[in-house]
Amino acid sequence: MRIIIIGAGIIGVTAAHALLDAGGEVTLVDPGGIAAGASQGNAGWIAHVDILPLASPKAWRNLPRWLMDPLGPLAIRPTYLPTLAPWLLRFLAASRPHRVEASTRALADLNGQALRAWEDRLAALGLGHHLRPRGFLTVWDNPALTPTMAALAKTQGGYGVPSQVLDRSGVTALEPVLEDGAAAGGIWYPTGCHVSDPAVLTRALGTAALERGARLVQAEVRGLSDDGSRASVLLASGEILVADAAILAAGAWAKPLAAQVGDAVPLDTERGYNVTLPSGSLGLTRPVIFEGHGFVISPLDSGDRLGGAVEFAGLKAEPNYARVDALIARARRFVPNGRFDGGTRWMGFRPSIPDSLPVIGPSRTARQVFHAFGHGHYGLTQAAITAEILAAQVLGRPTPLNAAPFSAQRF
Repeated sequence: MRIIIIGAGIIGVTAAHALLDAGGEVTLVDPGGIAAGASQGNAGWIAHVDILPLASPKAWRNLPRWLMDPLGPLAIRPTYLPTLAPWLLRFLAASRPHRVEASTRALADLNGQALRAWEDRLAALGLGHHLRPRGFLTVWDNPALTPTMAALAKTQGGYGVPSQVLDRSGVTALEPVLEDGAAAGGIWYPTGCHVSDPAVLTRALGTAALERGARLVQAEVRGLSDDGSRASVLLASGEILVADAAILAAGAWAKPLAAQVGDAVPLDTERGYNVTLPSGSLGLTRPVIFEGHGFVISPLDSGDRLGGAVEFAGLKAEPNYARVDALIARARRFVPNGRFDGGTRWMGFRPSIPDSLPVIGPSRTARQVFHAFGHGHYGLTQAAITAEILAAQVLGRPTPLNAAPFSAQRF
């Protein structure tokens, strides 16, 4: 079976391996090559313990405060607001209690198999050394948040996520570098895991796929269709690639191609910013998320990455690296003895769906086209389990979990 995968980020290269396992002939198509987009600079978390959608009453309560600060955890450029308005209305609808409950169940099912899928995939390829099973830590600076966060941990525990609520001394026992900072309490997730570096991992997976016989075509895709038995991919050069199936894994750029095969997906783009400092600059030994401040710190092999926050401004606006300066200012409160000078700044595009669920599965009108995009903050987390679902769907086999909540036809 011949399969074309549009997109050579973490979703695309992982899907390539799942289809190579089944004897498929795989062609990856991406204008930038392997790991050219969001897979290049994300935080590196396999966040399988995170099962709560962004759309929630909590998000709407915080939204006015966030929007008052143009450099805060969430910002919308005024010129982009008319374009974003339909997405925001869907986000509001997804925040209703019954929708939040349904999205949480779906995320728990998907993320609940995410780490196992990664362990299996990397072990089979001899790449297991890229995993860092050191756990995660969430910390906060307001003691009044402790009961709310304890309730969150209890909710997560109901879905099988182990955790431990910590006081300040418990936090600093795990991460002594936080001793002189603002941390007042935390939650320890012992099964949390991150990777060596997301770009390094994605490139290693891409190289391994090529060594197994996959082909890489560096080109822009302009068209996507099928004739009922074969899928056709039109390149910007005018060349047409034909295969038995095509997988759309183009991340933030997937929306217009999905529309060509009948699916009007409410996909928009969260612009995420980060800075990667020299290794050891911040002194943390495991990933830490700073509750209410919209940033995380990840100790990667390539350096200490400080990143986060959300900006809606589309795919064309210039980066606003003042947002990185704001992240550093907030981080100094928690890590006052860190070294924040220098580093490499980066901005990437997260493909975001209002209900926080990715789009995985067949298109509406093209039987040989399958979607795999819209993973938002969970692209790395969900890549390996998404690959298993896709391979099963393409080959007509039972999926490892109920994939109905991720169908493009839910919109």
